[in-house]
Amino acid sequence: MVKFLILGPLEMETSDGRQVAPRALKLRSLLAYFCAHSGEVVSTARLTEALWSGAPPRTALTALHVYVSKLRKYLQSLGLDGSAMITTQPPGYRFNLSGHDLDLWWFESLLARAEELRALNCDEKASAVLNSAISLWRGRAIEDLRAIPTFDSLGRCLDERRTFAHMQRFEIELESGNHKGIISEIYSLIAERPTWESLYEYLMVALYRSGRTVEALAAYGQIRKILVQELGVEPGPRVQYLHQAVLSHDPSLNLDRESGLLRLVP
Repeated sequence: MVKFLILGPLEMETSDGRQVAPRALKLRSLLAYFCAHSGEVVSTARLTEALWSGAPPRTALTALHVYVSKLRKYLQSLGLDGSAMITTQPPGYRFNLSGHDLDLWWFESLLARAEELRALNCDEKASAVLNSAISLWRGRAIEDLRAIPTFDSLGRCLDERRTFAHMQRFEIELESGNHKGIISEIYSLIAERPTWESLYEYLMVALYRSGRTVEALAAYGQIRKILVQELGVEPGPRVQYLHQAVLSHDPSLNLDRESGLLRLVP
């Protein structure tokens, strides 16, 4: 069994533990796109757009068939059945990973499991499952291909799922009283997504409950400065409410296991 990895730079982990990937950019791009859409029929038009970013050569269709053939041979060199894995199916190709593994599958499976556990009020287990899902990531999704527009867009969509997992965990940890334990994690995520107001909401609550009121106010100042200077808008009502609540030491900011963060802020 081979593990295909796209939650980070594109890689494959072979059964003997080797980390490999095609060297040629077009082959890496083709494999990454197939992995992200495994099991789907991907049209030649979509593949052409992905590989040539809207500026395909006149021979693009022929070149695409050549790259598919080369990718099949590359997979064959790893002891895989390239022809069975990449099948021709109008209007394009289907990538079949049956018998192999994909980190994206595991990630989505863990997210679904965490949701089930939360519905059963097993929050501690749900947080652990979410942490396992997050640990599958080795950087930004398909990080080595992000200079290509299609893959930057695709990578951003996948990155959103990782942020969602983090935010689900933040909610659980705040509701469980572990506000101190998530502050550094929130700061790290804000460094990646400095305009995401919801991250500052978690940060402000976590800091306030940790007795760091001045830092909670500074977090509001940071997001307000970014939004005003870069986008010309004020923070939304939820963040503004939290700012006023911190200033007035509103009792609603204190830990309430029954309410949680989502009902804490109107």
